[in-house]
Amino acid sequence: MWAGRNGELRMKATQIKGRLWVLTDPEGKLYDDVDTDMIFHNSHLHITVVEEMGQYALGNLKGWEDFARNARPGDVIVAGKNFGAGSSRQQAVDCFRALGIAAIVAESFGAIYKRNAINSGLPIVSLPGLTERAGEFQTGAELEVDFETGQLSLDGEKTCQAEPFSQVQMDIFQAGDLFAYGKSLGG
Repeated sequence: MWAGRNGELRMKATQIKGRLWVLTDPEGKLYDDVDTDMIFHNSHLHITVVEEMGQYALGNLKGWEDFARNARPGDVIVAGKNFGAGSSRQQAVDCFRALGIAAIVAESFGAIYKRNAINSGLPIVSLPGLTERAGEFQTGAELEVDFETGQLSLDGEKTCQAEPFSQVQMDIFQAGDLFAYGKSLGG
């Protein structure tokens, strides 16, 4: 829960439904090891306003250079193993927040990227075995994600079990980000 403008307690939705973007390489395989430079190229690091970062999301990932022009708020990204590998580039998280991406689902995340995303309140969901069932996910399909249970539902039919949010991840997400969560603790 988090406090609204009038001090009332509110709860963010713990389920989202969005259009999928399945990050595949030029051979059609799910992209693994998408690093932070592919997500947000270092030539744009001079940009400090989060709202301006979205236009460069995935601009350095072969085949996905037009992603930012086509993405809409509420969309969901699906990727392979080790998404967000590499540097501690916060812009690689913030560019998706600027676009209104509802969640990123991947088999695994780079450790620093995972921490940055959780701290920023960007929903990331780990789906073990995703690479083996990647063919079930198609760009344009609709994916529903329940952050509490980890349940995923594809086009209202196929379901699979991802890792649910930990209590800390849920608390930070509900508060909006790590700083808001810290303030909510009153310490």
